[in-house]
Amino acid sequence: MLRVTTSFIFFLVVNITFSQKANEAVFFTQEKQVNRFHTIEDLESLKKGELISLYKDRVQEIMTVIPLLSLTNEAGVRLSDIGIKEDSRHLKILKNNKETIEKTLESTNEAIEELVPYADTEKIIWTILYFEEIIKKMRIGVNGSF
Repeated sequence: MLRVTTSFIFFLVVNITFSQKANEAVFFTQEKQVNRFHTIEDLESLKKGELISLYKDRVQEIMTVIPLLSLTNEAGVRLSDIGIKEDSRHLKILKNNKETIEKTLESTNEAIEELVPYADTEKIIWTILYFEEIIKKMRIGVNGSF
């Protein structure tokens, strides 16, 4: 039993270590993307707190993807996939970009949580729909395909 537990823990640590290293050269991951778009009717049936959560998710995707949109609009793309050498300089730049976006998102989410609840529900709904249109256009990309 101890042997199985030790083997499992070792496997888990190795897996986590390598998966983090593999993602260093990835611009952004699928987890940063919205997985569902809504209609007005969908959104009108939600409470304000649920709408604010959707609002934050859409802001996160936009803030994560837009700075790199000229390079890729697809999740999981690595530097090397588009011809950029995965050297320490480029990895550092990408890491700094990710950290900066995370810090900015923390501040932005705080502002959203504190201020957006004062907005009319209708305006929150329309903003979510607007963000979703932006995301759809980002995902279509220059080649016109999702």
